[in-house]
Amino acid sequence: MAESTAWLLTILVVLTFTVVSSIDDKCAACNAVAEEIENGLSNEKPRNHLDLRHRLDSKGQRKGKVIDYRVSELRVVELLDGLCDKMQDYTLQKVDSKRYEWVRVDSWDNLAINKQEAKAYSKDISSYCGRLLEETEDELAERIKKGSVKVGGVSKILCQDLSKHCNMSSDSHQADADDDEPDGEL
Repeated sequence: MAESTAWLLTILVVLTFTVVSSIDDKCAACNAVAEEIENGLSNEKPRNHLDLRHRLDSKGQRKGKVIDYRVSELRVVELLDGLCDKMQDYTLQKVDSKRYEWVRVDSWDNLAINKQEAKAYSKDISSYCGRLLEETEDELAERIKKGSVKVGGVSKILCQDLSKHCNMSSDSHQADADDDEPDGEL
């Protein structure tokens, strides 16, 4: 009994370490989330203004506002809603001996790596995305509405300015295995 408990504990520790280690490089994970937001921005179709004039005054004239779609809350909701679900299409892929990157998986059947491990990574980045958005959503939404979030600049705004998961000079996204200070839970 004690032997089977020790074996089960060892498996749990290994599995926990594997899943937790996938978000050791928060900069790379944040950049993957930013890439998905950029995909949403680049796939946006031009929209008309939102007509919120639904009330009539005493003369029969419509009252209310006409809001530019680009600065509307609807645009923010459409960009960010379902974002973390889309992150389940990403997994961690080894680029070289020390470097990993998050990549979008087109077909889970054609993976060269262990499918179960890849699915664990995808769930991990999806939950990371949820924590990241919880931390930064209000400020990110304001910046989207102000028009300062554009294709090509999402990573800088989200990962450097808001979450601070990437350094200003960080060009490569390498997981630092001998990092003495952990980045925290996020």
